[in-house]
Amino acid sequence: MSGFVSFVSSGPGDPELLTLKAVDRLSRADAVLFDDLSSGPILAHARPGADLVGVGKRAGRASPKQDHVSRLLVDYARSGARVVRLKSGDSGLFGRLEEEIMALRGAGIGYEIIPGVTSAMAAAAAAGIPLTRRLTARRVQFVTGHDVTGALPEDLNIAALADPQATTVVFMGKRTFGLLAARLMAAGLAPETPALLAESVSTPAQKLARGTLASMEALIAAEGADGPALILIGPLVDGA
Repeated sequence: MSGFVSFVSSGPGDPELLTLKAVDRLSRADAVLFDDLSSGPILAHARPGADLVGVGKRAGRASPKQDHVSRLLVDYARSGARVVRLKSGDSGLFGRLEEEIMALRGAGIGYEIIPGVTSAMAAAAAAGIPLTRRLTARRVQFVTGHDVTGALPEDLNIAALADPQATTVVFMGKRTFGLLAARLMAAGLAPETPALLAESVSTPAQKLARGTLASMEALIAAEGADGPALILIGPLVDGA
């Protein structure tokens, strides 16, 4: 007997940002494998008696290996369980979704993907700004700030990221932002380009700090917070 896996996007942390479909799948799941950032009040929507298994990965902390997470998904589904894989933000953005899908396909297990509010959208909303702006920010680009080793990826398209008429959102980039900023400025992006540091978006621990491309590295160090963060860069981040 084979079960079914729902990849449920939990949004940035505020349980009120869950979709109705996400709440439905949580309420009917036999097992919920959740990321660290999807825990807390969001899990209150899980069915009483469901197995709740933490499988989150956080930079610099001991975390389950990806093959272990994929194996858990397969094993639960093979037992006939309705499984929710609860991922923070939107599961399709820097969430290791593809590896888990491939494991399910290889085992012949059915699945669905339920989209959610990405932290980039929530950060812009919290700051009271749009991600696009007519004439000056026609394009939005999402990029990861680190590779599997924790370093700034060497294959980033710096020329594209230095586009002054694009809004760039850097995920998981606090540790490497100084190097990224230096490369962007060397490629011609103005040091005074507005930047926004958004930490623990939509949660009680939320912090928003405004700066510039040149000042953001020092601002990150001064904030010293350990929460999940992203950095927005572009012509609209100043809110003007």
